Amino acid sequence: MQKQEAAKAASGPSVRVIKKYPNRRLYDTNASSYITLNEVKALVMRGESFVVREAKSGEDLTRSILLQIILEEETAGVPLFSESMLANLIRFYGHAMQGYMGSYLEKNLQVFMDLQKSMTDPTKGFSPELWQQFMGMQTPVMPGMAGMTAFTQMQEKMLEAMGVKR
Repeated sequence: MQKQEAAKAASGPSVRVIKKYPNRRLYDTNASSYITLNEVKALVMRGESFVVREAKSGEDLTRSILLQIILEEETAGVPLFSESMLANLIRFYGHAMQGYMGSYLEKNLQVFMDLQKSMTDPTKGFSPELWQQFMGMQTPVMPGMAGMTAFTQMQEKMLEAMGVKR
């Protein structure tokens, strides 16, 4: 038993396992208690690693749970996705570019998140007002960001070439 525990500790941080039962309840094996979808959302917001598994088969249901959280967020208040954007996403299913589009969106979202993090980092001297000003400007405000305008233009041309109307 001690060897298993030592191996687990040496392998790095463990991934939280959440089991989904047929009655649609979610069971957090770390906390040994049932949790709600809002609590799963809180795990996401804190950046905690987890996996949702079907209790009987062990099938990975993480994506479907995350999609369920997005659906609830989209219907609860101010949506993140416009109807046009959702329609464009749907058009990529079955399209030759489907595999590329997922990684493209993921990389661009990561770039945006990294930029936001650096712009809101108090040690870098950026205020929320400066971030808001930056987002409203056409030209870059920081040295080294000159490629951002070219990047945006490249995105536009690529989407046009694929027939995506904006």
